[in-house]
Amino acid sequence: MNLVAWVTDLMQSAGAPGAALAIALENLFPPLPSEVFLPLAGFTAAQGKMSLLDAILWTTFGSVVGALLLYWVGAALGRDRVRRIASRMPLVRVSDVDKTEAWFLRNGYRAVFFGRMIPVFRSLISIPAGVERMRLVPFLGYTAAGSLLWNTALILAGYLLGDNWHLVEQYVGLGSKVVLGLALVAVVVFVVTRLARRRDAASARERRSARLGSRQ
Repeated sequence: MNLVAWVTDLMQSAGAPGAALAIALENLFPPLPSEVFLPLAGFTAAQGKMSLLDAILWTTFGSVVGALLLYWVGAALGRDRVRRIASRMPLVRVSDVDKTEAWFLRNGYRAVFFGRMIPVFRSLISIPAGVERMRLVPFLGYTAAGSLLWNTALILAGYLLGDNWHLVEQYVGLGSKVVLGLALVAVVVFVVTRLARRRDAASARERRSARLGSRQ
């Protein structure tokens, strides 16, 4: 059974709580596509299998549950463990973690709110929130607010498009590919820049060693 068929059966058998379960799983496993699940929930509501309001509220509940579980994953990791992991990673410095932490402390609530509306990152943003032990009540509030906007938009699109609900996935899926492409470019730029700095630093050390050797 393919993924869409499984979610369809889940929503038809369990209704809105089934949609909540699907979205909670999507949060835990980002490769699962909310751009498929949410429009499908809207289409299912249009068929009368659940109310539109129930679809929106239950999927938002599922989003918050999934985000909370990832928050606890980040909290279990903790700052010290993340720093130790970073210190063992090639090309990564502990100072990189410090800079990321400083940025998140300045923009944490905004990052959680807007991150809930960015494909892929909508799940991952909960982990640094847990690492930094963001206050739980504001975290849940911003998560719920961002999720509500994202879920409502995609569910309404599926509800209004009816049998053409799958068109939502095509356009939002394109956005996901763009986000992943930009993330990949950022990683490549980071690696190339860091390697170039290492090479320059090694060359500088060799020149200093050569000058010292010639003086002796």
